[in-house]
Amino acid sequence: MARRKKVKKLNVVLGIFVIIALIAISVGIYVLVNNPNIFTASTPSTQNTIQNEVEEEPVPEDTVINIVGIGDALCHSQNFKDAYNSETGTYDFSPMFKNVTKYFDDATVAVGNLETTLAGADRGYSGYPTFNSPDELAYDLKEMGIDILTTANNHCLDKGYSGLERTLNVLDDYGIAHTGTSRSEEEQNTILMKDLNGIKTAFLCYTYGTNGIPIPTGREYSVNLIDKDFIKEQLDKAKEEGAELIVVSMHWGAEYRLKPTTEQEDLAEFLIKNGADVILGNHSHVPEPMEMKTVTLDDGTTREGFVIYSMGNFFSAQTDNYTRDTLILNVEVRKNGVTGEISIDKATYTPVYVYDNGTSAKDRYELLDIEQVIKDYESGNSDYSTSMYNLMKSELSKIEEIVGPEIDNTINNEENLENNTEQNETVNENIDTDGEGELGYIRILDNNIKIRKEEIEMLAA
Repeated sequence: MARRKKVKKLNVVLGIFVIIALIAISVGIYVLVNNPNIFTASTPSTQNTIQNEVEEEPVPEDTVINIVGIGDALCHSQNFKDAYNSETGTYDFSPMFKNVTKYFDDATVAVGNLETTLAGADRGYSGYPTFNSPDELAYDLKEMGIDILTTANNHCLDKGYSGLERTLNVLDDYGIAHTGTSRSEEEQNTILMKDLNGIKTAFLCYTYGTNGIPIPTGREYSVNLIDKDFIKEQLDKAKEEGAELIVVSMHWGAEYRLKPTTEQEDLAEFLIKNGADVILGNHSHVPEPMEMKTVTLDDGTTREGFVIYSMGNFFSAQTDNYTRDTLILNVEVRKNGVTGEISIDKATYTPVYVYDNGTSAKDRYELLDIEQVIKDYESGNSDYSTSMYNLMKSELSKIEEIVGPEIDNTINNEENLENNTEQNETVNENIDTDGEGELGYIRILDNNIKIRKEEIEMLAA
């Protein structure tokens, strides 16, 4: 009997021990389930630091570049005579550019069209109809900020093949890149590539003709003529060589026409369809419109590119209406840091007027920043006359009406930024929305304990 009582007491002790063990195990499981990092995070601040290091991965930044474009550098005899210094026997074109040089300071690359030859003084400097200009013109364009000169235009053979060849030699000597004319077939087939802040960019150039001057037999490579098969071949080659952005300069259209021809519009569509992103037009001697142009590809998808059909004469001695109206173009291009996608963000321009101060002036020709002249006059800080102010207002209206409004494709781009922030904000929470999580778990523990108590009491009895 005594032995049986001892057994019962032992069973009770064991039962109590089992109950305590069950409670300890249950509480331990609960703590582990709700705090999985309890053994790895010594303090809340340490845990947050580790979590942030994992979550905050660096996002590649976008690349933005600025392509600056100017129209035809059309050097008439009046222009180079004005640049001549009789005391030194040299030419200086820089006074003509002094008011607009600042617009090249922020250019990633600046492109212009050299509509003259640099055939040398021994050939005689000349203006229309067969142009030959002093070498200093190229130097001063470079000093102004020009990086690339396109050379395929209707005046590139004005002094024959030797004049074309020497022009390219001079540009090489001054460190100015060029495209459009060539000294060999190999040079023609070499795509001009530039790394613009990590964006591999191709530059191409074509002309409608050479004013009836025949391209020398056996040297067909010397001038890039507008031929769709040839252009497509070069566009394809540029893409094969890894071009992410393609800029094409076109010497096309009809002189003194303020709108593009049907042929220009067709060529622009062809160029964009086959890979061109930016088209810089010239030749008409007057400004023409710019636009973002969307084309439909063969598979039904669309592709977009920017085109300005003509930027007019960057400078010249022409006097006809609109021939003194020009602009400095700025195209802002973005490469998405994550996707690598190329897009045109903005296309803006600075209206410029080629002013003739008269034959007796020290610096006869001067490029005027139209909006700056207007601003200075209206603020009372100007030496310009009222008639000059009125002229600038009139020419500004002309340019804006012809070229059209500036383009800004970034207006709605910032709306998506908030979504990225929300996605990165994650918090580890174990919240029981119905109020039964923690309490319910405790109730289960209580029930289990009650059951075990009943079992032990039955055994003890």
